[in-house]
Amino acid sequence: MTAPTSHAGPRASRIAGYLLALGAGATWGTTGPLSTGLYGLMPATSIGFWRVLLGTGCLALWGLAFRRELFRADTRGWLLVALGGGFLVALFEIAYQFAIAGAGVAGAAALLYTAPVMVAVLARVILKEALTPTRLLLALLVMAGVALTVTGGSNAGAEAARLGLGAGIAGGLLSAMSYAGTTLMARFAVPRYGAVRVLFLEALGGVLILGVGLTLAGHAPAPPPSTAAWRGLAGLTAGSVLAANILFFGAVKRIEAAPAAVAATIEPVVGTLLALRLFNQQLTPFGWLGLTMVVGGVAAGYLLEARRLPSPTVIPTQS
Repeated sequence: MTAPTSHAGPRASRIAGYLLALGAGATWGTTGPLSTGLYGLMPATSIGFWRVLLGTGCLALWGLAFRRELFRADTRGWLLVALGGGFLVALFEIAYQFAIAGAGVAGAAALLYTAPVMVAVLARVILKEALTPTRLLLALLVMAGVALTVTGGSNAGAEAARLGLGAGIAGGLLSAMSYAGTTLMARFAVPRYGAVRVLFLEALGGVLILGVGLTLAGHAPAPPPSTAAWRGLAGLTAGSVLAANILFFGAVKRIEAAPAAVAATIEPVVGTLLALRLFNQQLTPFGWLGLTMVVGGVAAGYLLEARRLPSPTVIPTQS
Protein backbone atom coordinates (compact mmCIF):
# COMPACT_ATOMS: atom_id res chain seq x y z
CA MET A 1 0.00 0.00 0.00
CA THR A 2 1.24 3.47 -0.74
CA ALA A 3 0.70 6.84 0.89
CA PRO A 4 1.76 10.30 -0.17
CA THR A 5 4.37 12.19 1.80
CA SER A 6 3.60 15.84 2.09
CA HIS A 7 5.95 18.75 1.79
CA ALA A 8 3.38 20.90 3.59
CA GLY A 9 5.70 21.42 6.58
CA PRO A 10 8.73 22.72 4.64
CA ARG A 11 6.48 24.60 2.22
CA ALA A 12 4.65 26.29 5.11
CA SER A 13 8.01 27.15 6.68
CA ARG A 14 9.24 28.86 3.50
CA ILE A 15 6.01 30.82 3.10
CA ALA A 16 6.17 31.80 6.77
CA GLY A 17 9.74 32.96 6.22
CA TYR A 18 8.71 35.19 3.33
CA LEU A 19 5.79 36.62 5.33
CA LEU A 20 8.12 37.29 8.28
CA ALA A 21 10.46 39.21 5.96
CA LEU A 22 7.50 41.24 4.69
CA GLY A 23 6.50 41.96 8.28
CA ALA A 24 10.04 43.08 9.08
CA GLY A 25 10.12 45.41 6.09
CA ALA A 26 6.72 46.86 6.95
CA THR A 27 7.81 47.49 10.54
CA TRP A 28 11.07 49.10 9.39
CA GLY A 29 8.91 51.32 7.18
CA THR A 30 7.62 53.12 10.29
CA THR A 31 11.14 54.33 11.11
CA GLY A 32 11.04 57.40 8.85
CA PRO A 33 7.77 58.85 10.15
CA LEU A 34 8.76 58.17 13.78
CA SER A 35 12.23 59.65 13.27
CA THR A 36 10.84 62.77 11.59
CA GLY A 37 9.34 63.96 14.85
CA LEU A 38 12.65 63.48 16.65
CA TYR A 39 14.91 65.40 14.27
CA GLY A 40 13.90 68.72 15.85
CA LEU A 41 14.56 67.41 19.36
CA MET A 42 18.00 65.78 19.18
CA PRO A 43 20.85 65.06 16.73
CA ALA A 44 20.27 62.26 14.25
CA THR A 45 23.41 60.38 15.33
CA SER A 46 22.17 60.46 18.93
CA ILE A 47 18.83 59.01 17.80
CA GLY A 48 20.66 56.04 16.26
CA PHE A 49 22.74 55.48 19.40
CA TRP A 50 19.87 55.71 21.87
CA ARG A 51 17.47 53.49 19.96
CA VAL A 52 20.10 50.74 19.78
CA LEU A 53 21.03 51.26 23.45
CA LEU A 54 17.40 51.02 24.59
CA GLY A 55 16.88 47.89 22.49
CA THR A 56 19.99 46.30 23.99
CA GLY A 57 18.82 47.16 27.49
CA CYS A 58 15.37 45.63 26.91
CA LEU A 59 16.89 42.42 25.59
CA ALA A 60 19.35 42.28 28.50
CA LEU A 61 16.55 42.64 31.07
CA TRP A 62 14.51 39.94 29.32
CA GLY A 63 17.53 37.64 29.28
CA LEU A 64 18.24 38.19 32.99
CA ALA A 65 14.63 37.41 33.86
CA PHE A 66 13.82 34.54 31.50
CA ARG A 67 16.75 33.34 29.40
CA ARG A 68 20.25 33.50 30.89
CA GLU A 69 21.73 31.62 27.92
CA LEU A 70 21.22 34.83 25.93
CA PHE A 71 24.58 35.99 27.30
CA ARG A 72 26.47 32.84 26.38
CA ALA A 73 28.16 32.29 23.03
CA ASP A 74 31.30 30.60 21.76
CA THR A 75 34.33 32.53 20.54
CA ARG A 76 33.10 32.52 16.95
CA GLY A 77 29.75 33.93 18.07
CA TRP A 78 31.37 36.82 19.93
CA LEU A 79 33.71 37.60 17.05
CA LEU A 80 31.25 37.15 14.18
CA VAL A 81 28.02 38.43 15.71
CA ALA A 82 28.99 40.82 18.51
CA LEU A 83 32.07 42.31 16.86
CA GLY A 84 31.28 41.83 13.15
CA GLY A 85 27.53 42.34 13.42
CA GLY A 86 28.02 45.21 15.87
CA PHE A 87 30.33 46.94 13.41
CA LEU A 88 27.69 46.58 10.68
CA VAL A 89 25.04 48.08 12.98
CA ALA A 90 27.30 51.03 13.85
CA LEU A 91 28.27 51.52 10.21
CA PHE A 92 24.65 51.62 9.12
CA GLU A 93 23.61 54.16 11.76
CA ILE A 94 26.38 56.59 10.78
CA ALA A 95 26.47 55.99 7.01
CA TYR A 96 22.74 56.45 6.57
CA GLN A 97 22.86 59.83 8.28
CA PHE A 98 25.57 60.91 5.82
CA ALA A 99 23.39 59.63 2.98
CA ILE A 100 20.40 61.70 4.13
CA ALA A 101 22.52 64.80 4.71
CA GLY A 102 24.27 64.58 1.34
CA ALA A 103 21.69 63.10 -1.04
CA GLY A 104 18.38 63.82 0.66
CA VAL A 105 15.86 61.39 2.11
CA ALA A 106 14.72 60.05 -1.27
CA GLY A 107 18.24 59.66 -2.63
CA ALA A 108 19.40 57.93 0.55
CA ALA A 109 16.55 55.43 0.44
CA ALA A 110 17.14 54.70 -3.24
CA LEU A 111 20.85 54.06 -2.59
CA LEU A 112 20.08 51.87 0.44
CA TYR A 113 17.87 49.58 -1.61
CA THR A 114 20.62 48.57 -3.94
CA ALA A 115 21.14 46.06 -1.11
CA PRO A 116 18.94 43.24 -2.58
CA VAL A 117 21.21 43.02 -5.62
CA MET A 118 24.28 43.00 -3.37
CA VAL A 119 22.71 40.25 -1.26
CA ALA A 120 21.80 38.14 -4.29
CA VAL A 121 25.37 38.31 -5.63
CA LEU A 122 27.19 37.96 -2.29
CA ALA A 123 24.93 35.11 -1.16
CA ARG A 124 26.06 33.21 -4.25
CA VAL A 125 29.75 33.89 -3.52
CA ILE A 126 29.75 33.45 0.27
CA LEU A 127 26.82 31.16 1.10
CA LYS A 128 26.69 29.30 -2.24
CA GLU A 129 23.01 30.11 -2.64
CA ALA A 130 21.51 29.81 -6.10
CA LEU A 131 21.68 32.98 -8.19
CA THR A 132 18.96 32.22 -10.71
CA PRO A 133 18.08 34.70 -13.47
CA THR A 134 14.59 35.02 -12.00
CA ARG A 135 15.87 35.81 -8.50
CA LEU A 136 18.29 38.43 -9.85
CA LEU A 137 15.58 39.92 -12.09
CA LEU A 138 13.21 40.26 -9.12
CA ALA A 139 15.91 41.98 -7.09
CA LEU A 140 16.58 44.44 -9.91
CA LEU A 141 12.85 45.02 -10.47
CA VAL A 142 12.22 45.77 -6.81
CA MET A 143 15.30 48.00 -6.58
CA ALA A 144 14.18 50.01 -9.62
CA GLY A 145 10.67 50.27 -8.22
CA VAL A 146 11.99 51.52 -4.89
CA ALA A 147 14.07 54.18 -6.66
CA LEU A 148 11.03 55.41 -8.59
CA THR A 149 8.85 55.35 -5.47
CA VAL A 150 11.13 57.36 -3.22
CA THR A 151 12.24 59.85 -5.89
CA GLY A 152 8.70 60.35 -7.14
CA GLY A 153 7.47 61.69 -3.81
CA SER A 154 6.82 65.34 -3.02
CA ASN A 155 9.29 65.17 -0.12
CA ALA A 156 12.23 64.45 -2.46
CA GLY A 157 15.33 66.46 -1.54
CA ALA A 158 13.77 68.05 1.55
CA GLU A 159 16.95 67.52 3.58
CA ALA A 160 19.43 67.46 0.71
CA ALA A 161 22.96 68.74 0.16
CA ARG A 162 24.21 69.63 3.64
CA LEU A 163 27.37 67.56 3.14
CA GLY A 164 27.53 67.37 -0.63
CA LEU A 165 26.30 64.77 -3.07
CA GLY A 166 29.59 62.81 -3.02
CA ALA A 167 29.31 62.22 0.73
CA GLY A 168 25.65 61.29 0.28
CA ILE A 169 26.39 58.69 -2.39
CA ALA A 170 29.24 57.22 -0.32
CA GLY A 171 27.01 57.07 2.77
CA GLY A 172 24.14 55.48 0.85
CA LEU A 173 26.31 52.76 -0.66
CA LEU A 174 27.97 52.05 2.70
CA SER A 175 24.56 51.75 4.36
CA ALA A 176 23.48 49.33 1.62
CA MET A 177 26.66 47.29 2.14
CA SER A 178 26.06 47.13 5.89
CA TYR A 179 22.44 46.05 5.32
CA ALA A 180 23.60 43.35 2.91
CA GLY A 181 26.32 42.22 5.31
CA THR A 182 23.85 41.97 8.19
CA THR A 183 21.52 39.86 6.05
CA LEU A 184 24.31 37.42 5.14
CA MET A 185 25.60 37.29 8.71
CA ALA A 186 22.10 36.53 10.00
CA ARG A 187 21.64 33.77 7.42
CA PHE A 188 24.74 32.06 8.83
CA ALA A 189 24.36 32.89 12.54
CA VAL A 190 20.62 32.67 13.32
CA PRO A 191 20.34 28.88 12.75
CA ARG A 192 23.34 28.42 15.08
CA TYR A 193 22.62 30.88 17.89
CA GLY A 194 18.92 31.77 17.58
CA ALA A 195 17.31 35.02 16.43
CA VAL A 196 17.09 36.77 19.80
CA ARG A 197 20.68 35.95 20.81
CA VAL A 198 21.99 37.19 17.45
CA LEU A 199 19.98 40.40 17.83
CA PHE A 200 21.28 40.94 21.37
CA LEU A 201 24.92 40.26 20.52
CA GLU A 202 25.00 42.52 17.46
CA ALA A 203 23.08 45.28 19.26
CA LEU A 204 25.49 45.07 22.21
CA GLY A 205 28.48 45.31 19.88
CA GLY A 206 26.84 48.08 17.88
CA VAL A 207 26.07 50.32 20.85
CA LEU A 208 29.61 49.94 22.24
CA ILE A 209 31.20 50.73 18.86
CA LEU A 210 28.82 53.66 18.31
CA GLY A 211 29.45 55.10 21.77
CA VAL A 212 33.23 54.93 21.46
CA GLY A 213 33.33 56.00 17.80
CA LEU A 214 31.01 59.01 18.17
CA THR A 215 32.83 60.19 21.30
CA LEU A 216 36.24 59.95 19.63
CA ALA A 217 34.84 61.85 16.62
CA GLY A 218 33.67 64.69 18.87
CA HIS A 219 29.96 63.84 18.56
CA ALA A 220 29.26 62.14 21.90
CA PRO A 221 25.61 60.97 22.02
CA ALA A 222 23.38 63.55 23.67
CA PRO A 223 20.73 62.30 26.12
CA PRO A 224 17.07 62.70 25.13
CA PRO A 225 16.08 66.24 26.18
CA SER A 226 12.37 65.75 26.89
CA THR A 227 9.55 63.33 27.61
CA ALA A 228 8.47 63.60 23.96
CA ALA A 229 11.95 62.52 22.85
CA TRP A 230 11.85 59.52 25.18
CA ARG A 231 8.43 58.53 23.80
CA GLY A 232 9.68 58.75 20.23
CA LEU A 233 12.76 56.68 21.04
CA ALA A 234 10.60 54.09 22.80
CA GLY A 235 8.49 53.72 19.65
CA LEU A 236 11.58 53.37 17.46
CA THR A 237 13.06 50.82 19.83
CA ALA A 238 9.94 48.68 20.00
CA GLY A 239 9.45 48.72 16.23
CA SER A 240 12.62 49.11 14.17
CA VAL A 241 15.09 47.64 16.68
CA LEU A 242 13.22 44.82 18.41
CA ALA A 243 10.13 43.72 16.44
CA ALA A 244 11.53 44.23 12.93
CA ASN A 245 14.83 42.48 13.61
CA ILE A 246 13.20 39.52 15.36
CA LEU A 247 10.83 39.14 12.40
CA PHE A 248 13.69 39.40 9.89
CA PHE A 249 15.93 36.93 11.73
CA GLY A 250 12.97 34.56 11.88
CA ALA A 251 12.71 34.93 8.11
CA VAL A 252 16.36 34.16 7.31
CA LYS A 253 16.10 31.08 9.52
CA ARG A 254 13.50 29.72 7.08
CA ILE A 255 14.46 31.11 3.65
CA GLU A 256 17.63 32.15 1.84
CA ALA A 257 19.18 35.58 2.21
CA ALA A 258 18.31 36.82 -1.29
CA PRO A 259 14.49 36.37 -1.19
CA ALA A 260 14.44 37.65 2.41
CA ALA A 261 16.17 40.85 1.31
CA VAL A 262 13.78 41.27 -1.62
CA ALA A 263 10.73 40.86 0.62
CA ALA A 264 12.05 43.35 3.17
CA THR A 265 12.24 46.05 0.49
CA ILE A 266 8.56 46.65 1.15
CA GLU A 267 9.97 49.02 3.83
CA PRO A 268 10.20 52.25 1.77
CA VAL A 269 6.80 51.57 0.23
CA VAL A 270 5.24 51.46 3.70
CA GLY A 271 7.16 54.59 4.64
CA THR A 272 5.89 56.36 1.51
CA LEU A 273 2.27 55.36 2.17
CA LEU A 274 2.55 56.54 5.78
CA ALA A 275 3.98 59.85 4.55
CA LEU A 276 1.03 60.20 2.14
CA ARG A 277 -1.38 59.58 4.98
CA LEU A 278 0.26 61.42 7.88
CA PHE A 279 1.97 64.34 6.17
CA ASN A 280 -0.32 64.88 3.16
CA GLN A 281 2.50 64.24 0.68
CA GLN A 282 1.95 63.20 -2.94
CA LEU A 283 3.36 60.69 -5.42
CA THR A 284 4.05 61.53 -9.07
CA PRO A 285 2.95 59.08 -11.79
CA PHE A 286 6.49 57.67 -11.79
CA GLY A 287 6.24 57.25 -8.04
CA TRP A 288 3.04 55.21 -8.40
CA LEU A 289 4.71 53.16 -11.13
CA GLY A 290 7.56 52.40 -8.76
CA LEU A 291 5.13 51.43 -6.01
CA THR A 292 3.45 48.99 -8.39
CA MET A 293 6.83 47.50 -9.37
CA VAL A 294 7.80 46.88 -5.76
CA VAL A 295 4.48 45.30 -4.83
CA GLY A 296 4.59 43.18 -8.00
CA GLY A 297 8.16 42.06 -7.35
CA VAL A 298 7.41 41.14 -3.75
CA ALA A 299 4.24 39.26 -4.74
CA ALA A 300 6.15 37.36 -7.43
CA GLY A 301 8.79 36.42 -4.89
CA TYR A 302 6.07 35.09 -2.57
CA LEU A 303 4.63 32.93 -5.35
CA LEU A 304 8.08 31.57 -6.24
CA GLU A 305 8.75 30.61 -2.62
CA ALA A 306 5.35 28.91 -2.40
CA ARG A 307 6.16 26.80 -5.49
CA ARG A 308 9.81 26.12 -4.68
CA LEU A 309 9.31 22.66 -3.20
CA PRO A 310 8.49 19.74 -5.49
CA SER A 311 5.11 18.13 -5.61
CA PRO A 312 4.39 15.44 -3.01
CA THR A 313 5.88 12.06 -3.85
CA VAL A 314 4.54 8.60 -3.14
CA ILE A 315 6.54 6.21 -0.94
CA PRO A 316 5.59 2.70 0.19
CA THR A 317 4.22 2.21 3.68
CA GLN A 318 3.20 -0.90 5.58
CA SER A 319 -0.50 -1.61 5.82
